[in-house]
Amino acid sequence: MTRIAVGGFLHETNTFAPTKATYDDFVHGGGWPSMAHGPDVLKVMRKINVGLAGFVEAAEANGWELIPTISCGASPSAHVTEDAFERIVKEMIDGIAKAGPLDAVYLDLHGAMVTEHLDDGEGEILARVRKVIGNDLPLVASLDLHANVTPEMVEHADALIAYRTYPHVDMADTGRASARHLALLLKTRQRFAKAFRQLPFLIPISWQCTNDQPTKGIYEKLAAMESDAVPTLSFAPGFPAADFEHCGPSVFAYGRTQADADSAADKLAALIAGHEDDFDGRIYSPDDGIRHAMELAKTATRPIIIADTQDNPGAGGDSDTTGMLRALVRNNATRAATGVVYDPQSAKVAHAAGVGATVTLALGGKSGIPGDAPYKETFIVEQLSDGKFVAPGPYYGGRDMDMGPSACLRIGDVRVVVSSHKAQLADQAMYRYVGIEPTEQAILVNKSSVHFRADFEPIAEKLLICAAPGAMPADTASLPWTRLRRGIRIKPNGPAFTPANTSRSTG
Repeated sequence: MTRIAVGGFLHETNTFAPTKATYDDFVHGGGWPSMAHGPDVLKVMRKINVGLAGFVEAAEANGWELIPTISCGASPSAHVTEDAFERIVKEMIDGIAKAGPLDAVYLDLHGAMVTEHLDDGEGEILARVRKVIGNDLPLVASLDLHANVTPEMVEHADALIAYRTYPHVDMADTGRASARHLALLLKTRQRFAKAFRQLPFLIPISWQCTNDQPTKGIYEKLAAMESDAVPTLSFAPGFPAADFEHCGPSVFAYGRTQADADSAADKLAALIAGHEDDFDGRIYSPDDGIRHAMELAKTATRPIIIADTQDNPGAGGDSDTTGMLRALVRNNATRAATGVVYDPQSAKVAHAAGVGATVTLALGGKSGIPGDAPYKETFIVEQLSDGKFVAPGPYYGGRDMDMGPSACLRIGDVRVVVSSHKAQLADQAMYRYVGIEPTEQAILVNKSSVHFRADFEPIAEKLLICAAPGAMPADTASLPWTRLRRGIRIKPNGPAFTPANTSRSTG
């Protein structure tokens, strides 16, 4: 029987964010399933939208024996601590080393992990796995669409295969695609030639959405370019908030011959570069966005939905800034709701007070973001929750969620979801679990950039993007870059980066 070792370790690192990812963050998981070890990995990784779950399904259909090591993820944040990285990778590597005879290894990785001691987390993981299994065994990894792919990652893996949707509704599909490619490697017992290209400009995440052009059309053409000669082709727009040399978009192709791989990679890279002008769009200030939403809501039959994009916990924000909440209240918005505001202390006070009570709080604003502060006001506690629910929408895909003690607080006609754990608001259930029916609101303000669109676009009259103070600037040129590669443009058609020095900053 074909024996495959598997594991997962996912983190998207914003090196400018306020809070690091500790081992306990991976134990809990945030928006990911909680950490699983050994055989428990195969119990958790089923029928959910995660790369490893899709791979497990395909592997079992192929009759492969799986040897699970560890699976974990944590909400995007600043650097992964050295302690967390080394403990998790040791368990993964030890599991592979002790697995006995293997035919291959599959890993579910993100591709944009930066640690306290390493710029390229995934490159190091793949290098350590390769050292254990030798050069002959196939090593395949699935990656997030936001991967900042490095030459070292390409070197050590036989194939890297990235998601093709943002919102990421195809995470499990990418795991299945990885299984198909691995089956091809096992059948032919031949390696494919690799080609890797890095694009010359950063792409802000708000304009990476695959529901819209130009990205939608790029991925359609990418799929059409795959063939027997080029069985796997990927475009990763990158995560433009990691201050190191290889941050940015990339293309990676695998071909029967080097000429096949090079031709596909060059053609796709030229296509993307030709759309540089199109990776841009309108972003509102908090007040302008709320006032525009209120005007639209006068005649709308469905909610106007606003992305609070700069405090997206899916991009390293702490999900606790108050700029959009202040704008809602300041402009007297009605039938409005926003979330999720991460504030365990305020949630605890609300639970102690009980439903119907009036509480005066310093809500949110505790992550030290310039221009932000706690919102000191009096709220009514409308509903309480233990934070446990299922998120059935297409992004979370039926995942069990644990937001910890949570509350719906009301000020005027504005309702706020307050939680004790962080996860980006990408599912309608993240309002419903505290008693807010999202379809009945005139305005919804979601702490998310794009993932929310998978579940909210069908109920939206109009989508807007607002930029209140937060850890993930919508304009990548506004970040204080110090260590990008020389010459990359820090936004589409923006200035080229020139390094002042090249010292390693671990944040």
